[in-house]
Amino acid sequence: MLKKDDLYKLEEYSIARKNFKQEVLDIKKNRSILLGSNINLLFENSLTIKYQIQEMLRIEKIFEAELIQDELDTYNPLIPDGNNLKATMLIEYTDILERKEKLQKLKGVEKNIWIKIGNSEPVYPIADEDLEREDETKTSAVHFLRWEFDKNQIKDFKEGSPVSIGVNHREYESSCILHERVRSELTKDFL
Repeated sequence: MLKKDDLYKLEEYSIARKNFKQEVLDIKKNRSILLGSNINLLFENSLTIKYQIQEMLRIEKIFEAELIQDELDTYNPLIPDGNNLKATMLIEYTDILERKEKLQKLKGVEKNIWIKIGNSEPVYPIADEDLEREDETKTSAVHFLRWEFDKNQIKDFKEGSPVSIGVNHREYESSCILHERVRSELTKDFL
C-alpha cells in the first residue's frame, strides 16, 4: 500500500514528472494485454497506481493531507496484495455510436475475463468492488478486476507455466498466451 510519504510533493512532482511518466510508460508496455481489438487490460502495480495518484493530485492541485489520503484510500485497493492480479479493463471503440451499441451488447463481459495457469481451471475475476459499473441496459467502458489464485497456481505462475488469458462472452470472444516478458513482469505481483 502506498502512503503519503511515498508520493512526491507537488513541486517535486513537477520536476520529476517527465522522467517518472517515461518510467511508468515503459513498465506499462509489459503490463498491458489487448484481448481482440477492443478490450485492453492494464495490470496495475504500486508504480502505475502511484502515477495515477500523482496525476490526480497535480490536475486537481491537491496538497491538503486529508485530500491526499482520500486519493490514497481510493486507489490503494487497485494494488495487488501478493495473492492476486488486479487490472483496469478498458472497452475501447473510437466511434461513439458503435461504442454505445457495443456497451449494451457487452453487459456482463467484465465477469467473463479468465486467466488460466498451466493445466489449472480458468480463474474468473471479482469485478468492480468499488461501485456498480453497469445498469439494466449497458456496461461501463471501464472496470476494475481482481483475480485470486491459490498457492499452487501462484507457484506454477512463478515457475514459468504457460499463462493464457481470454474472454468468453456471447458477444465477444478472444484469448491469447501471455508473452514471456508480460508473464515475467506480472510474476512480480506475487509474494
